[in-house]
Amino acid sequence: MMSKRIPPMPIEHHIEDPNLSVAWSRAFLELISRRGEAIVPLTLSITGFTDGVPVEDDGVRKALDTCLIANGHQGVGTVANTIFPQSLWRQAKGDRKRLFEEYLVNLPSYVAMDPHKNRNGLYFARMIASGVDPKTGKRLPEIPIGKLPEQGNQLEFLIQRCKRSTRRSMFQVGIFDPARDHIGGAQQGFPCLQHVSFVPDYDRGTLAVNAFYATQQLFVKAYGNYLGLARLGAFFAEQTGLTPVRVTCFAGVEKLDQRPACGPALGALIAAARAVVCGARHDGGAPPNLDG
Repeated sequence: MMSKRIPPMPIEHHIEDPNLSVAWSRAFLELISRRGEAIVPLTLSITGFTDGVPVEDDGVRKALDTCLIANGHQGVGTVANTIFPQSLWRQAKGDRKRLFEEYLVNLPSYVAMDPHKNRNGLYFARMIASGVDPKTGKRLPEIPIGKLPEQGNQLEFLIQRCKRSTRRSMFQVGIFDPARDHIGGAQQGFPCLQHVSFVPDYDRGTLAVNAFYATQQLFVKAYGNYLGLARLGAFFAEQTGLTPVRVTCFAGVEKLDQRPACGPALGALIAAARAVVCGARHDGGAPPNLDG
């Protein structure tokens, strides 16, 4: 008599947790056990912040960085800096004008650090310098001077207008540019992030951040993306007198095409992810079985 095949547990499409590491780990454990599958779509929300800094687990963060480097990928911090340059912000000492100026001066050198990956630009550059050629730092000739508000600095435009009398639908930052990004190549690494919106609540004094990705690489990019978005939200909140309370990221396709190679680094990452997920569960349930 043939035994019945037990169908896999349904994929979780919405994840919310106060801890960034726990939220990412839940998605990671879903996909690492399901070869060839993707989560279509995935909405992931992070709700825990301490003085604007997202709550994380050091064990997961360190294990993920080790596994990323072992597989030839950029670390979490490098990915996060493409969305918000935290170290440059620290150097600016709270002066956002200095932050913007220093970033633009150094933009060509940032691109040159990895000219293949960065050839179409960086996310923070699209936010503060729409219409600028990232390779040269010069304005693209097809974008007339004065055509874009605040010379293409979308963040500055929104920060200045973040008050009760402004419609909330204004607080949007566009990343995807059809003129530059609608191309026919089989692979296009940038931009996966398409759009960011900020949602101020003046009665509560809070700020929520939403981001949309057409596709997202869970192992290679997602953790760094979540961290970068949280830092971007903390910056915007600080500049507008608000408190960040939620970052939500919608990915049309959350995928694990670039799976980490089996070995000690992956084993340590799976163990760390299991530990934080099990610790966060209140119902005594277990994460997916990764041994079968």
